[in-house]
Amino acid sequence: MSAFVVAYFPHLCLAFGGLLVLCLSMARSVPAGFYPVTAGLFAALPGLWAVAGPQGGSPIACFYAGLLSVIALATIGLLARYAKRRGFAGDALYGLLLWSALGMLLLADADDWIMLAVGLELASLCLYALIAARLDDNLGTEAALKYFLPGAMALAVLLFGMALIYAASGSLEIAASLAAPGPLTAAGLALVLIGVGFKLSLAPVHLWTPDVYQGAPAPVAAFLSSGSKAAAAAALLHVCSEVSPEAKELLWPALAVAAGLTMAVGNLGAVAQGSVKRLLAYSSIAQMGYILMAAMAVNDGGGEAALFYLAAFALMDLAAFGAVGALSAEIGDRDDIAAYRGLGYVHPWRAGVLAIGLASLAGLPPTAGFVGKFLVFGAALSAGYVGLAAFGIITAVVGVFYALRLLAALYMRESLIAHPAAVYATGPAATLALGVMAAGLVGLGLFPQTLLGTIAALFGGA
Repeated sequence: MSAFVVAYFPHLCLAFGGLLVLCLSMARSVPAGFYPVTAGLFAALPGLWAVAGPQGGSPIACFYAGLLSVIALATIGLLARYAKRRGFAGDALYGLLLWSALGMLLLADADDWIMLAVGLELASLCLYALIAARLDDNLGTEAALKYFLPGAMALAVLLFGMALIYAASGSLEIAASLAAPGPLTAAGLALVLIGVGFKLSLAPVHLWTPDVYQGAPAPVAAFLSSGSKAAAAAALLHVCSEVSPEAKELLWPALAVAAGLTMAVGNLGAVAQGSVKRLLAYSSIAQMGYILMAAMAVNDGGGEAALFYLAAFALMDLAAFGAVGALSAEIGDRDDIAAYRGLGYVHPWRAGVLAIGLASLAGLPPTAGFVGKFLVFGAALSAGYVGLAAFGIITAVVGVFYALRLLAALYMRESLIAHPAAVYATGPAATLALGVMAAGLVGLGLFPQTLLGTIAALFGGA
């Protein structure tokens, strides 16, 4: 019993914390500020568990528990002021956020197909409600519906794939079921990868992403992009590491096409956008193509590169979407690039964090995104995917243009509208969250061995 509690301590903390916040929401005498503080405390506990080491859990659970604590704490800090200012500071939001984080942790740590499906759906159900948190916002409700309907179809495809794998192997354990080669296993695995690919926004199952990110509140979009995609990517890495050589011969060429298409669609799509949120959505699509490329090489040294890039991606998306949310009140919730002209001089702190996030998404030095892309391309080359790596480098160069376009609007163009200085304060929690994200991106860019050494030690590489 004690071993179970120690191994699943982060899961229990998130489950109990979410339940406590929802129960407290029924007590009207509780101060509004109590909910984000309580949620933040429970969100921090998995990180403390991760610092202590696996403690009976798997290394991937330890790594993702620490990353998820950072993501959840940053989202809570960004959401508190953002939601209150817009009149939907519902206390239930924080309970849903913790339960969604629980689903993400279950997904990232899944050793069997049932747990993978349960974790994925728990995270998704809570995200549907978070996206539609503003009941008076038709755009948010539409975004939740656009996420729900294709998500339900993707889940059906995923479950059918799991059923085929179980029929072929007779086992629900991921490692044991994928060890049995055969056409039925390969067909089931292909369907599973399509279902997981939907959550990762891999092309061609990415079409929901721009609309959902544009309609969701900015902090929720940050949590959706960084948290759920990192969890799905962790699950993808686990699945890819267990695939038999026979199945790889059948499926890896298709994955290479999907990775190349995702990188191209994401970067080219971002260049063509006039909406900042849609630009960031397409950028996040492109990042998943790089992670898929690393996942293909997971048994050839790509695992370390993919995990580093996962952490970098979470920080850069949180920084970018968090800064957009902090700036949106100053420009009347406008989302077009023209509204951001000159904000680098009027609101230097928030615009600076956005600039760092954009630079990291584009892979510019000295940010974590540059180091992450360098590691991913190196892993792909080492695994023999020379053509895919070369194509990825070309798309990464294209991706620099969308970052420069928005950076030019922030710092090189005169504002089209009057911007009174700091009408809305960012708030201490959001300011701290943005500062940590920006410092993390620059710090990992300058000192990547700090995280790489931790990853190597966790997974037995050191």
